[in-house]
Amino acid sequence: MRIFYGAGHEQFPPDELLRHAQLAAEVGFDGVCCSDHFQPWWEPGESGHAWPWLGALGATTDTLIGTAVTPAVARYHPALVAQAWATLEVMFPGRVFLGYGSGESLNESPFGFDWPSGEEQLELMDEALDIIRRLWDGETIARGHKHFKTKNAKLHTRPDSPPPLYVSAFHEGSAKVAAKYGDGVWTLGDPEQAPKVIETYKGAGGKGEIILQALISWAETDEAALEGARKWKGAQPPEYYVDDWHDPQKMYEHAEQTISDDEYTEKAIISSDPEQHVKKLSELKEMGATTIAIMNCSGADPEGAIRTYGEHVLPKLR
Repeated sequence: MRIFYGAGHEQFPPDELLRHAQLAAEVGFDGVCCSDHFQPWWEPGESGHAWPWLGALGATTDTLIGTAVTPAVARYHPALVAQAWATLEVMFPGRVFLGYGSGESLNESPFGFDWPSGEEQLELMDEALDIIRRLWDGETIARGHKHFKTKNAKLHTRPDSPPPLYVSAFHEGSAKVAAKYGDGVWTLGDPEQAPKVIETYKGAGGKGEIILQALISWAETDEAALEGARKWKGAQPPEYYVDDWHDPQKMYEHAEQTISDDEYTEKAIISSDPEQHVKKLSELKEMGATTIAIMNCSGADPEGAIRTYGEHVLPKLR
């Protein structure tokens, strides 16, 4: 089982985040994934661009690198996503993966985009993944689709083999899309939601990686671990992943009003005790994870959390 380190561009500036990721590679994580956002889930926050950051990470480590996750909606045309990851794979062969998702209004509406219905989000996802796969295969795409147009789009620089493509899924529709196009499915390690997603993915023919993600926060005390990760409450309400929420301040205020600290600590792994982190992450392994991706939300001591994982958590999980 692989264990990826998750780097949150929403919480830390990109230079600091790069140091965290380099340390994560040093202490033994199997790969590094990062968020791909235009805005954070709260104010004030950060929003470094994931793509140049991945180039810097690839050039300064030997670890696997990728996003969790990149969408093609308003910010990115899928042909541009295909080109970016083809370039990364050429530069860092065998070390790149693309985490792909349907996106959130938070990152698309600032571009003047009217956030679509859930059904249209799936249409966008299906079209985009079709284009990415076909471009990676060397095809010239004459006209594209309903939502994403092309005029003889072609990748002129392609790697020998395309990078793995992992598709984010939170419900049945996206799990089926993941089975259709993905080399694996990526979902939150929610014991109520994840088994249904995995079952649907496998039932639709999916045979790839099962990547389960968890928010974690470590500090010297439980109280410091909670306060250091409090901002991430702003990412917890499930409606943010489907509905038209795009004001970071209002999103955080809504999350604080609707999610108690007790509920939050049930959703995330927030503890000063490394054994609690081992216990909770082992439950994800039992749920069928072939890869666990932890998002380091340890605002109180991010580097201390990384070292604690390297010394006390990763060896026991393995």
